[in-house]
Parts: sequence; structure tokens; C-alpha cells
Amino acid sequence: MKVDGKHFRSIWLEPDGWSVGAIDQRKLPHRFVVVRLTSCDAAADAIRSMLVRGAPLIGATAAYGVALAMRADGSDTALEAACNTLLATRPTAINLKWALEELRLALTPLPASARAAAAYARAGAIAEDDVAINTSIGRHGLGLIEALAAAKKRGERVNVLTHCNAGWLATVDRGTATAPIYLAHDRGLAIHVWVDETRPRNQGSSLTAWELGHHGVPHTVVADNTGGHLMQHGMVDLVIVGTDRVTASGDVCNKIGTYLKALAAHDNGVPFYVALPSPTIDFSIDDGATQIPIEQRAAEEITTMTGRTADGRIETVQIVPDGSPVANYGFDVTPARLVTGLITERGVLNADRAALAAAFPERIAAAAE
Repeated sequence: MKVDGKHFRSIWLEPDGWSVGAIDQRKLPHRFVVVRLTSCDAAADAIRSMLVRGAPLIGATAAYGVALAMRADGSDTALEAACNTLLATRPTAINLKWALEELRLALTPLPASARAAAAYARAGAIAEDDVAINTSIGRHGLGLIEALAAAKKRGERVNVLTHCNAGWLATVDRGTATAPIYLAHDRGLAIHVWVDETRPRNQGSSLTAWELGHHGVPHTVVADNTGGHLMQHGMVDLVIVGTDRVTASGDVCNKIGTYLKALAAHDNGVPFYVALPSPTIDFSIDDGATQIPIEQRAAEEITTMTGRTADGRIETVQIVPDGSPVANYGFDVTPARLVTGLITERGVLNADRAALAAAFPERIAAAAE
């Protein structure tokens, strides 16, 4: 996608051929800052601190983190240590574990001297595959938007509600939930996006709105609790969200607040779709409510907010009284019964085991090994 007319991905290999460039998403939307990752520990910190965020991007960053580790030391001990360090950074997003397993499989049979080159090659392939997958998600999701547009009066816009950031900043490029939106916009369809602010880290207002604005997509930022009102008044045609993990039975784990949007959509007859790349499917579990670890993040994400003051300074202020206890659950689980469909690189699927198994039999086989 483009930033001020220049193409960017969210992560890339630098011209030196070994260090890794990334956009520091903690600085958005007020400053556009690019950082250079030069070690496995730096990659792990980037994931942990949410310098990078979004399940597909976390997976790609972890893959490059292993490559950086192998450049320094290609031994079995170093490989194991790198994978353990990276795996511990974020417990919920399954793409992280998937990417590390991909690197293990590729590197373990090789001698230490060959591992660095192989790791960089596999990490690069994971990044390219993500772009290709998201492109396919965009094509399949476009059909849903085109059908809604065809049913409207000439010139009427299709209104899409999003939650959190499932845009190109959450992937290597194009995004998951936003891929159909960008494609529809680029093809001249009248489309408008309701952007949830997505407390506590404001990924919607700081990231989704930023990237939609840079691409020229009409959008409006709303408070997280506005979605139900919009749906009641016929102002939302469909909801498209991303996900950090989908179970074999179609349950969806995504940013906290997604479940509430699904309930509101169900109550108002609004289609609720989840866009996901296949590495986000976890065929080893069935029940999202009991089997997915829900990350509890630092209290400061709720007790403070960061923004730009009238004189241009970036400041963090406290918004919660001293001494008030805080619970900060990062994700919730939307049961499959509330999901209209899963937009994948192999088509729009029912949110159930049969559809997922038929579309991705190789993933089932890999999960069983």
C-alpha cells in the first residue's frame, strides 16, 4: 500500500541483505517512523511491545527473528533459544507459533553453516505468501461488496463496519479485512467504512483510520459502543473483521469487543464476516471459549492514553483514578454460530469444521503430525 504516494510494506529486508525494516506502529498516527531490527531479541521486543502487531505480521516478524538469530549463531542451541524467546512474546495469535514451526522444519535437517541463508529464504517466502493470500482474500471478499452495491440505488454507498486493525499494517501488505475494501474502492465502488476506535490501544482510530485516509477510502471513526446503534438504524451493510486465531469448528478469537459486534450484527440481521489467512486456523483445537489462551495485557493500556496536544507535543496522560484495579483482556471469542462466513484465500466458507476441513486438508494433516 502507499504512504504519501510511496509504496510500503509493513516489514521488509533492508538493502544490506540481512537487517529487517519495519514501521513502528506505536508512533502512528502522529509520526511515521521506520526502525531497523538487527537481532532476534530486537524482533522479539518488536512483537512484545506492539511495535508490530496483527497476527500475520507477527508471524512474519518472528520468521525474520529466527533468521537474525541464525546469522549470529546457527547451532541447535541457538535455534531452540530463538524459537522459545519469540514464542513467549504473544500467547494468542496462532500465526506466531505456525511461523516458528515452519522455520524449525526448514532448518533442523540442515548443518549450522547453511541455516542462516535458509532462514532468510523461508522468512521471505512467508512474507510473499502473506501478500498473495491477502490478495486472494480481497478478490473473494470483493464479491460480497459488489452484491450489496448492486442491490442499492445508483450512487448509494456500501457501509462496512470494522473492529481493530486488520489492514495492511497488520499483515505484510493489503490486509485481511481491508483487502476487499481497498479493492472495491480501487474499482470505483462507492464504499464507506465505520472505523471502531478499538480501545484500549486504539488500533482502529490510530492505524485503520490512518491507512484508509492515506489510501483515500472514505471512513468515519466511531466510539467502540456505537456499532449497535448504527446497525439498528440501517447504517451498516456488513461487518468485516480480522482474527488472531480460528478453531477447527469455526470459533473466532479477535480483539476484545469483536464478540459484542457479532451479537449486535446477529440481532439486526447484518452479515458478519471474518477475513483470515489459512495460517490463522488452529486445527488442533475445537472450542475457542475454553481452549484459546486470552492474553491479559498491562494495566497502563487502560489507565493511560497517548495523543498529540494542541501545540504538537506527544503526551501520555492518566485517565483512571489512582488505586482503581484494572483488568485488561486483549481478546474475546465469537462462537461460530454468529459468523456469517469466513473470507479465506480459497473462498468464502461456512464457519464450521466441514467447510474448513474441505478447503484446507493439508493444514489438518500438518496439525495431526
